[in-house]
Amino acid sequence: MQTTVPAVMPAIDQTSPFMELCGQRQSCRSFSDQPVSHETLLRVVEAARLAPSACNSQPWRFILVESPEMVERVAPCGQAMGINGFLKDAKAILLILETPAKLMPMAASVLDGQYFAKGDLGGAALAACFAATEQGLGSCVIGLFDRPKIRGLLDLPPEANIAYFIALGYPKNIAVRAKSRKGLDDLLMTV
Repeated sequence: MQTTVPAVMPAIDQTSPFMELCGQRQSCRSFSDQPVSHETLLRVVEAARLAPSACNSQPWRFILVESPEMVERVAPCGQAMGINGFLKDAKAILLILETPAKLMPMAASVLDGQYFAKGDLGGAALAACFAATEQGLGSCVIGLFDRPKIRGLLDLPPEANIAYFIALGYPKNIAVRAKSRKGLDDLLMTV
């Protein structure tokens, strides 16, 4: 198969509200002391809840850690190996748990029931991060965290699969950093 790629990719219009949101979203590693209202945090969870999923399986549950006492106890679970010290200043933590997916019978007969769940959970996490940005919040997805310790702190069963740990709060610095991304011409093949 032969493809033709233009020598120079055309400029992409970055002025739509969605593209502006994509450009503004960044991982926040410095949170301010400003409290975040419960309603604002619920809008973040609502966006995650509305994310698409394969066969509308919605393989997730959400835990919103927002009481200062519990945030103080859960935040160190994301500070393994001495990293992520900024978590001590997060005002909330959104945990996204993977739950059994219910696929359509035809799909379930040929696929593992969780075949699409990882992608679905990633979509829910991204929706939460976009909703946080839209409301002026900062977010940071933490990749390394102590799942067994969190399960113990929240009295979750051992089989509870905590897929995502997202720190939330108002950023100390609202300046948007320049993004370092590969160019579209390095990533896209058109056929």
